[in-house]
Amino acid sequence: MNIYYHSLYTEGIDPESSFPRERYRLIKKKLEGRDSFRILEPQKADISHIYKAHSKEYVDRFLSYNLTEKEIREIGLKPWTENIIDRTLLITGGSLSALNDLLKGDPVSGNMAGGTHHAQQSKGSGFCIFNDLAICAMKAIESTEFKRVLILDLDVHQGDGTAQITRDISSIFTFSMHCKQNYPFKKQVSDLDIEVESGTKDQEYIATLSKGLDKLKDVDCDVVFYQAGVDTLAADRYGKLNLSISGIKSRDELVFAFAKEKKCPVLVLMGGGYSEPIDETVEAFESLFLTAKAYNYKL
Repeated sequence: MNIYYHSLYTEGIDPESSFPRERYRLIKKKLEGRDSFRILEPQKADISHIYKAHSKEYVDRFLSYNLTEKEIREIGLKPWTENIIDRTLLITGGSLSALNDLLKGDPVSGNMAGGTHHAQQSKGSGFCIFNDLAICAMKAIESTEFKRVLILDLDVHQGDGTAQITRDISSIFTFSMHCKQNYPFKKQVSDLDIEVESGTKDQEYIATLSKGLDKLKDVDCDVVFYQAGVDTLAADRYGKLNLSISGIKSRDELVFAFAKEKKCPVLVLMGGGYSEPIDETVEAFESLFLTAKAYNYKL
C-alpha cells in the first residue's frame, strides 16, 4: 500500500502554531520500515487541478501571498512560514498521487495528510487552504476509470467546504457524520448529513454510523474517498465527542468493509486530530493505515 508523505507536512508549519505539526512526523515514524507500506514523496499539485475546485482569483492570490489578514486568520496555521505555499501544494499533490494509484488499479492508497474539507470555492477555513477532497473528486469524474465518487467524511467537523464546492455535481455524493454542536456553526448541506450529539460514545456512534452506511448501499459509485479524521476521540481538544481508540478502529473497519462490499477502491485522507497529548491521535492514525492495509482487497 502506498502512503504519501513529505517533511514539509510538519516543517511547513511554524513551531509556534497551535496546530500539532509533529503528528505527521510521528505517524511516519510509526509506519516506516513496515513491509506492508511504501512511504513515497509526492510532487506538488498541478495548479490546473486546483482551478477545477477553487476560483482562480482565490488560488492566484494565495500563491502570490496576497490573502488578506482576515482570510489568513480564518484559515489559521499562524504564524505562516515561507514554506506555506509549497506545503499546501505538496499536501494536495499527495492526495492526487494517491488517487493516481487508484486510477492505475490499486485498491487502497493514502495521504499522510489531507482531508482539508473546510476550504470552500473562494476561501480557506479551519486549517484548510485548498480542498483536496473536491480537487481529487473533480479529477476522478473526468477520468475514464471513475465516473461517480462517494465521499465519506467522518471528521468530527462537518465537511462544509466539500459540500459547498460539489453541491451541483450529481456525480459526487457527499456524506458527512459530525458533531452537531461543533464547528462550523453555520453548516452547509451535504447529500447526506448525520449529526451526533456532543459526548457521544463508541456504542452509540458505531450504531449511528452503521445506519448511515446502510442508507448509502444504493448510492452508485466507482470509488470511495474516506476523510478519516480522528478528532472524534475523547482526548481531542476540538472534538466534543467521546470515542476511544478501539471505537475509532471499529469505525474504520466498518468503512472499509462497506467499500469492499461495493467493490470500490478507497482513497484515504487523514483529516483532523488534536489530542492532548498528541499520542492518541498518532495511535489512531497508525491504526487507520493498518486497517486500510488489512482491507487491501483485490477488486
